[in-house]
Amino acid sequence: MDSPHSLPPITLGSRDLARLEQLLESPALRRLPAAQALGAELERANVLPPGQVPDDVVTMNGSVTCVDEVSGDKHQFTLVYPQDADVVTGRVSVLAPVGSALLGLSVGQAIDWQAPGGRALRLRVVTVVPPPESADVLHR
Repeated sequence: MDSPHSLPPITLGSRDLARLEQLLESPALRRLPAAQALGAELERANVLPPGQVPDDVVTMNGSVTCVDEVSGDKHQFTLVYPQDADVVTGRVSVLAPVGSALLGLSVGQAIDWQAPGGRALRLRVVTVVPPPESADVLHR
């Protein structure tokens, strides 16, 4: 993982931030290392109002394609809340290390990350498909 000084800037919508902070307040989660790591990510985020988050930013319920610059492997998944996670359908929890690492990154940004087992990865965001609800966020 990068040192705090070399982490890329991240952007979050205020609605995602509020939902994630509520998730992290859960007594069942707040002491978990994954929740603490996500909390640290949220603290360094540039927060924007709903509807102002650029379409090339990895958001909750958005789909992302990234490439491991070390191996060349491509990965595609949708970033979801823990209760919606399903590895078979490519729905990765924001509490998974890769989920919290990619949250808020923009196309072209990369982050160093250690896979389970200690293998070093450098994941670069290639494409982002915003969640369907981002199109009608102002109509709710």
